[in-house]
Amino acid sequence: MKLTWFKKGTIYQIYPRSFNDSNNDGIGDIRGIIEKLDYIKSLHIDIIWLSPIFSSPNDDNGYDISDYCSIMPEFGTMEDFDELLKETHKRGMRLILDLVANHCSDEHNWFEEAKKSKENPYRDYFHWRKPAADGGPPNNWMSFFGGSAWEFDEVTGEYYLHLFTRKQPDLNWENPKVREEIYNAMRFWLDKGVDGFRMDVIPLISKRIGYPDAPNVGFRKIIEDVYANGPTVHKYLNEMNEKVISKYDAFSLAEGVGINESNAGLYVDEDRKELDMLYHFDILECTIVNGKFEEVSPFDLIQIKHIFKKWRDAIHGTGWIANAMGNHDFARMISRFGDDKKYYLESSKMLMTMMSTQNGTLNIYQGDEIGMTNITLQSIDEVRDIQSLNFYKENLKTNKYSKELALEMINKEGRDNARTPVQWSDEINGGFSIQEPWLKVNPNHTTINVKNQENDPDSILNFYRQILKVRKDHDVFVYGDFEEIEFNNPSLYIYKKTLGEEKIMVILNFESLKGHFEYNENLNEVNILVNNYKGLEIENNRITLEPYQGVVLDLG
Repeated sequence: MKLTWFKKGTIYQIYPRSFNDSNNDGIGDIRGIIEKLDYIKSLHIDIIWLSPIFSSPNDDNGYDISDYCSIMPEFGTMEDFDELLKETHKRGMRLILDLVANHCSDEHNWFEEAKKSKENPYRDYFHWRKPAADGGPPNNWMSFFGGSAWEFDEVTGEYYLHLFTRKQPDLNWENPKVREEIYNAMRFWLDKGVDGFRMDVIPLISKRIGYPDAPNVGFRKIIEDVYANGPTVHKYLNEMNEKVISKYDAFSLAEGVGINESNAGLYVDEDRKELDMLYHFDILECTIVNGKFEEVSPFDLIQIKHIFKKWRDAIHGTGWIANAMGNHDFARMISRFGDDKKYYLESSKMLMTMMSTQNGTLNIYQGDEIGMTNITLQSIDEVRDIQSLNFYKENLKTNKYSKELALEMINKEGRDNARTPVQWSDEINGGFSIQEPWLKVNPNHTTINVKNQENDPDSILNFYRQILKVRKDHDVFVYGDFEEIEFNNPSLYIYKKTLGEEKIMVILNFESLKGHFEYNENLNEVNILVNNYKGLEIENNRITLEPYQGVVLDLG
């Protein structure tokens, strides 16, 4: 396998709307990102991933694109972007953009033309179907955001497909003109010097012939078997690689929705020349049985171990994955997988120790480096996420839950948790903006913020800096062969990694109680590379771990 810059690199995802507001209009912007590039560099970040900055009416916060080759005015200008790219490269970092190629906005010129008549040249840019015999949608497909995935158009008397909101019509990749439109947009940005793309829901671009009804199974299974992995998806990805990506020093990162360990190799096997890496959703969705809000299971460490192992095995020696425990679509990492109260510092650092020592490219989401937590929104009027709002509206129709319980579910799992503005200081609105932000700032910004943590050697922020520097200096963190120890231990996650002469042991305690581990070798003389506590209790071959303690031992 080729060892490349993007495999070892650490990716930092920016959600521009919530990152930093330079002009005090309550919305983050490109110049706000430029202001914080030195901060990002200080984290030992290699690659910045920007969520969409293209022109958009913002039905889904930029994931509904109305022009692939222009900048959303509230984020800035093309000149601002050019400066961002230049300043990012000047600091030795790379920049990738979020490519939304499965769908566009219904306000894109392509769709506005397509609606005019069935004979319009742009009609076949989208998926149109006649109503069913009863006048309803052509099939039973449901949107990711609730309700039917089909919207009726009064002018032409047909339905169009939208797997997401009704303002996000799916593009018809069977039409070669559509594919060339997307490739031209990619070339536009790559010619500017962009270093690649994170490809939003890319496994969904090929639709199944005849649009068959979905079986009566869980929605996650429907995504895998009906929406994703269509009959021509690999043909299109190979074509994209051949015509575009391979022509540049750039890489493609696939959002692996609907991809599982059995078919992952088809997407990222280097010999197939399709995508360079993917990040799977198994960790992010491990507590979600079916629907994001309605079916949530307890956190299970052994399940996490199985997930990491099956993905290592699935792509070992052939392809590459990226790992994430947080992004813009899920609640905050510390609130889901750690203890965001009593052991807030310890569990934040322990989780980062685990993520930094897994094989693959590491993804960090903005704010996780200071341990930002979930927010409690007081009423539905404070909710901004369309997925959460749609869930609430559907609940009003069915009256399945009380309004209070529905809001409680949104506060636990909703996407607004990840989208609250970054907390830069204890000042008004967390130092994000003088004006009231587009989304409420978490009240805990008075204690959890960058300014407070900058000069605190024991802060989460400085722990991130420490461990990311160690990761950069030790290839074994990224590429090492894995050996599990006490795999079925429900409280401790222990493993050794070996690469040439380098050998490390990682020991993680996921409990609020002390943990004990006995090893068959004397550990008194080992060097401690990383430790989220001041000390480590070792007596001969027995280690005692404090609550949520995480250590990396150098055994080489």
